[in-house]
Amino acid sequence: MDAHTAIGEAVVAAARRAIELFVREGRRAIPDTLPDELPARAGVFVTIREHADGALRGCVGTVEPVEPTLGLEIVRSAILAATEDPRFQAVEPAELANLDYGVSVLEAPEPITGPEQLDPAVFGVIVRSGRRHALLLPGIEGIFTTADQLAAVRRKAGIGADAPIALERFRTRHFE
Repeated sequence: MDAHTAIGEAVVAAARRAIELFVREGRRAIPDTLPDELPARAGVFVTIREHADGALRGCVGTVEPVEPTLGLEIVRSAILAATEDPRFQAVEPAELANLDYGVSVLEAPEPITGPEQLDPAVFGVIVRSGRRHALLLPGIEGIFTTADQLAAVRRKAGIGADAPIALERFRTRHFE
């Protein structure tokens, strides 16, 4: 097993344990120590998909860390993805065996001057206009071009196609 696989298994196992313990027992998991190759703190997104068809079941996270450790950040985002994603009902215990998990550990976002500095396969994007803002992770299925990425993140934020925007980009380490 290579280092990336071992790290990924530890990260995904932390998310899985957090969701299963919370959904079954209503308790918050205490995370195991994560590999030293990971940052001590980082923003995290946890994505839940249905095993059978890969349909999205929940995705919640933070751009900047709000917890004191990466392990606690994973636990927090995992529980919120399972119970608080407004697009879905909370995960039920009967569903747990049929779910797959992904964890994206975010690098700090950086401001950019224009879309030519984006690549939807490499960078996630944050768009802001006034009080409206939204984020898209990199590597989203069906998002192939920068134009697709910007159109999707504008829709998500409720920002019109012609409204002025500020852009930030970020990289992630994604584990499944």
